[in-house]
Amino acid sequence: MKRTSVREEDSGVLRRPPTVYRLLLTADAEILATAPLDPLPLVGSAGPPPAVVLVPGFSGTLDRPAVRSMAEGLRWHANVTMIETRGHGRSTGFCTFGDREVLDVDAAVGEARRRGDDQVVTVGVSMGGAAVLRHAALARTGTLVHGHRLRHRPDAVVTISATSRWFVRDTAPMRRIHWMAETALGRLVARVVFGVRIPSPPWPVLPADQPSGPVDLAGQVAPIPMLIVHGDLDEYFSLEHPRALAAAAGPTARLWVVPGFGHGEVGVVPGLVDRIGRYLPHLLDGHRHDSGFAMENI
Repeated sequence: MKRTSVREEDSGVLRRPPTVYRLLLTADAEILATAPLDPLPLVGSAGPPPAVVLVPGFSGTLDRPAVRSMAEGLRWHANVTMIETRGHGRSTGFCTFGDREVLDVDAAVGEARRRGDDQVVTVGVSMGGAAVLRHAALARTGTLVHGHRLRHRPDAVVTISATSRWFVRDTAPMRRIHWMAETALGRLVARVVFGVRIPSPPWPVLPADQPSGPVDLAGQVAPIPMLIVHGDLDEYFSLEHPRALAAAAGPTARLWVVPGFGHGEVGVVPGLVDRIGRYLPHLLDGHRHDSGFAMENI
């Protein structure tokens, strides 16, 4: 057996324990890899912490350092469960860019309820942000999704770096995403380099008789409170997107435009994840007494 050196034992550096993965079945029989993280105690915290379902963006597998860093930051404020959405990493299926991913969110919220969590917040990043917004709206209204009813409403929603509409091509990073989705070579790159499986053809058939885009559904999230977080340096989606979402969502939503924040997990500025975590009680309370947190309100 290999001995640990005294220098390593006494270094004072906290070594991260190995990730424990659990499998979760969705309503349409996909199997998701999830990673539960127990909350870390905060001095002065009152009552049990809420649960957070963290839904990463495109290519956001559980092993990505930026995804894990965000989860670890939220862990000081909540009982966090990370999920790999369909088509990513260890999960089965194919990526549908926020369409069927609402079934993944629903399964994770349902699992949190079965564990006994009374308050569940869905936190989605980029593609995951569109998924958690759509899930909240479709679960609240009882709309069928590919023949399945979403049964597990969240108590609050946080979207980070989310788009307001489908098929955005007006930025160079999004044109690269479309190249990966629409070409055989791009799908190979997505699978080998990023661990994402994309079907051919890549885009889901969207129902013409009902709204499906994030901005179309944002107004149906209420009365579930929502926090919309976006960076002023986001190179994927301009500030048009969060402002459109906030305007459509109405008074139950708050918009934070964060200076210096780029896009997604990798663009997070220092202190932002902790700020979101500290805001969770205000969000769950319907944004009451939140004046010290507001950055931009629409």
